[in-house]
Amino acid sequence: MITDEKEHLYTTAVMWTGNTGQGTKTYTSYERSYTLSINGKKDIQCSSDAPFRGDTSKHNPEDLFLAAVSSCHMLWYLHLCSDNQIVVTAYSDHAVGKMIQTDKGGHFKEVTLYPSVTITDGSKVALANSLHQEANKHCFIANSLNFKVYHKPNCKSI
Repeated sequence: MITDEKEHLYTTAVMWTGNTGQGTKTYTSYERSYTLSINGKKDIQCSSDAPFRGDTSKHNPEDLFLAAVSSCHMLWYLHLCSDNQIVVTAYSDHAVGKMIQTDKGGHFKEVTLYPSVTITDGSKVALANSLHQEANKHCFIANSLNFKVYHKPNCKSI
């Protein structure tokens, strides 16, 4: 059987930087800080989220996860708009993710994207809005999730 599948490999390096001199001797003896490195790109200083003893001035895994969902969706959406002769002049999103913490860890239960899109042709607003569902079907990140991604788009023309 012949398929069009192509495998892509991604690598990152994570280095814990939160050893305050005692290592992980106790739950409160160490910081949750780490550096995220990707070859050829600027390092990102990260930490756990504040409820988990993290540094609120740094990115955390939950923020990065939500950013991945939102940005992957945006890139597919822009691609589909281009394919459908919809000229997008502005795009922003305010994504919201709901995570449930349990005694065994936790998980995200849903993500809602609130894309705000400006296009040049007002007669294509309905089509532009419908392409969010199509983008969701193509988004690599959304296809890797075990929950639904919701979309509440706001599209206007200039």
